[in-house]
Amino acid sequence: MNQPRPVTYRAFLWDVLICSLGAYGGPEAHFGVFSAHMVQRRGYLTQAELAELIALTVLLPGPSSTQTIAAIGYKVGGTKLSLLTLLVWALPAILIMAVLSFMGQLLDALRISPEGLRYVGPMAVGFVAVAAWRIGRKVVTDVPTWALFLLGAVVTYFLKAPWVYPLVLLSGGAVSVWLHRNEALWNPVTVRPPWRYLIAFALLAVGSLALRAVWDVKLVHLFESFYRYGYLVIGGGQVVVPMMVSELVDTRGWLTAREFLTGFGLVQGLPGPMFSFSAYAGGMAARDLGLFGQALAALVSGLAIFLPGILLIFFVYPMWESVKRIHGVRASLRGVTAVAGGLIASAAISLMQKSGFSVDNLLVLAVTVALLLWRKIPAPVIVLGVMILGFAL
Repeated sequence: MNQPRPVTYRAFLWDVLICSLGAYGGPEAHFGVFSAHMVQRRGYLTQAELAELIALTVLLPGPSSTQTIAAIGYKVGGTKLSLLTLLVWALPAILIMAVLSFMGQLLDALRISPEGLRYVGPMAVGFVAVAAWRIGRKVVTDVPTWALFLLGAVVTYFLKAPWVYPLVLLSGGAVSVWLHRNEALWNPVTVRPPWRYLIAFALLAVGSLALRAVWDVKLVHLFESFYRYGYLVIGGGQVVVPMMVSELVDTRGWLTAREFLTGFGLVQGLPGPMFSFSAYAGGMAARDLGLFGQALAALVSGLAIFLPGILLIFFVYPMWESVKRIHGVRASLRGVTAVAGGLIASAAISLMQKSGFSVDNLLVLAVTVALLLWRKIPAPVIVLGVMILGFAL
């Protein structure tokens, strides 16, 4: 059995960087990287301990793979190393996506038509559709989960308000708990919560909402929006897509549907956490603030979406040995994940409608789905190929 061993910050953070640069394909693929490098090669924790951390992060709002590797950092070296782990893991992708938020201006300066990126949108829909299928296949196992999957899809297809998404996710969890009502779900356990992290989490949530209400500044709006996405999302980067589309594209009009899909498609080809897409979206939303303002908005948005999940990990991880014995927490997850699958399916349909059902768009979508299901073509190669195709034609 592998055992944790003393390690220097520099050595551990170098291993985190290796994981970040090799982590393509979303949380499930990231967990495979952690298993191969952090467990098999380095022995920072055992496979059983990694499995427990994955179960913990799936129960929490926020980016699950980011929370998992941050929890490994916490296990190895405490809060300070965990924060450094977050920066090394997420910052490369955040910086790249922040730079890509200036892509429109760059194309204008080079006199290159943005029409060359027109197929990135349908390709991005393919990624979302495959995510919906894979998650649905995993979580839809009986009639109740089928019903919750369809509920999530139908409700969020017709109701686009941001408050709808957390409501249906919580409803799914409540229904799942209700279906297990005859079981002893809320068994007593003894915990010693580190309240300071939960207090910080709540103060930032309430404080940003209050500040946004009294101070109409776009940077404040962006911090509040992306911080809110971070604590309302359970299930990873794909689940946050419908919330962002609803608020940033449909309600506020800070991005067009094509711009949104272009950024979401480009992030598929990058290693690291998919939540780094927020740096692109925040930067694009702040194009009217000038060069420095746009760059600052990209970094603020990119970091804000990760912050709630990290604070929650700092609060929950020390209590995990006790919390994981609560049966009701595990029961609620079944309904939450089923509804989340429906949200992703709804997002795929809505985004395809915005992208357009032309023959070439449908062909790009179909080929993307086929290549992803084939699993022999890496995501970066698909993204690069679609971009080359768009500019070539």
